[in-house]
Amino acid sequence: MCSPMNESGHASDILIVGAGPAGLAAACRAAQGGKSVTIIDDNPGPGGQIWRRDQRKPNAGPALAWLGKARGSGVEFIYGANVFDQPEPGLLLAETRDGVREIGYQQLILATGARERLLPFPGWTLPNVCGAGGLQALVKSGLSIQGKRVLVAGSGPLLLAVAGYLRKLGAQIPFIAEQAPWKRLLRFGLRLLGSPAKAVQAAGLRGSLAGVRYLTGCWVTAAEGHEKLETVQLMHGSRTLDVACDYLACGFHLVPNIELAAFLGCELTEGGVRVNDFQETSLPGIYCAGETTGIGGLELSLVEGEIAGYAASGLHHEAASKFGSRRRLRKFSDLLNRTFALRDELRISPRPDTLICRCEDVSFERLRKQTGWRAAKLHTRCGMGPCQGRVCGPAIEFLLGWRFESVRPPVFPVRLASLAQISERGETSSQSH
Repeated sequence: MCSPMNESGHASDILIVGAGPAGLAAACRAAQGGKSVTIIDDNPGPGGQIWRRDQRKPNAGPALAWLGKARGSGVEFIYGANVFDQPEPGLLLAETRDGVREIGYQQLILATGARERLLPFPGWTLPNVCGAGGLQALVKSGLSIQGKRVLVAGSGPLLLAVAGYLRKLGAQIPFIAEQAPWKRLLRFGLRLLGSPAKAVQAAGLRGSLAGVRYLTGCWVTAAEGHEKLETVQLMHGSRTLDVACDYLACGFHLVPNIELAAFLGCELTEGGVRVNDFQETSLPGIYCAGETTGIGGLELSLVEGEIAGYAASGLHHEAASKFGSRRRLRKFSDLLNRTFALRDELRISPRPDTLICRCEDVSFERLRKQTGWRAAKLHTRCGMGPCQGRVCGPAIEFLLGWRFESVRPPVFPVRLASLAQISERGETSSQSH
């Protein structure tokens, strides 16, 4: 049971953290069980990263459809609120522009999505070196890319989507550099023929990039420039390429956002949060859906969201009706992750003086002297900056094999005023008892 809400508080039968595809689908299905449903998200609006609103056009059709269903079902939305602590079971604390807000729940669904994996290489901290999805988000927020020469590199289907989007807005794309080898991509393409919808989608992406070369087995080794990016060095087989460009959009597939789930005590697997058939975690009453349980794409996120929403609302028969669709989509996600697995050569890209933790200016050489995450934190402050290890953590896991060992409150950086507000509430509560 959650504690009584104060004047700034709020309580729902089912609380969903994350208003992306999985969260919206979960909200729609949970509301069918007659429960009160609230979605909370740290963004100013719904859609998550994949349905992020573009200033040049409204949200995509599917996003509007799911959003309309949710609003029509009486789902309440709380935007601009970042969940950072759980002082007791059934009660989350979120920081908003106006201070700390208490949000109570009976059932919790985590649909916190994923972020890009960034791998360090010499020069990766130069201005105009961005994550692939990060540059796309900047352009959607108003950055002009017209006439700019943009090299898109890294790994995964996101590269094609980003390159197509940037090109449509006037960017010049010299080529796309995919680190996965050609043989793996060929097998992936052949398997797509068994899924006509995905084959058509892939063909559409490639069609939007007609005339743009797609180099496989090619990866960035360094970025160079004086005050900002000027050239990028890549390996393509045994050849070294030097490419002049204005921007480098470089991302190595995705990693799930599991920090909140880990903090709450949910059991994790190598690829995300462990869930049962009904998307319930190791903690009763807490569910996970979408990329939080493993990188699987939009369609899988929607189905997992539906299952979690049905199950949290007690509609288990309806949830079970989606198991077959989820099973088929997971096969595709497994294929996707095998195809774009990172090559070993990327582990030797950083030089000794390459910064791995850019928040705390920790070099690769300093990290290699440590025995693990705990020692690295104690001796170098690695992972203790504003990003709290969200950027360097996945990189270090790949480079050195270390797993992030703990998540403590606040799960996200918060203002000192918010921490003071919590302290004041704690003192008031103690005095009242």
